[in-house]
Amino acid sequence: MTKKEFIAKFYEAGEFSSKAEAERKLNTLLETVEDVLVDGDEVNFIGWGKWEVVERAKRKVRNPQTGRKMTVKAKKVVKFKPGKKLSDKISL
Repeated sequence: MTKKEFIAKFYEAGEFSSKAEAERKLNTLLETVEDVLVDGDEVNFIGWGKWEVVERAKRKVRNPQTGRKMTVKAKKVVKFKPGKKLSDKISL
């Protein structure tokens, strides 16, 4: 689903005066989640899911095209863990 398709669904499900308003509110939510993660905190919606920033260690890998060994630098990544309610709904 693209962002445009998601906004249309979000607009239909919510109480917005226009799709533009739905898009602004969605962007505000996404920017807020982004800001919290950049600050090093986690976002936890109990029952729905949790986003957190974790450190991925430096590791050695093999390039599948050339077979050459390479080292991938350590980096921070965003990890999402679904909550119980969301997991149960998906499992149906």
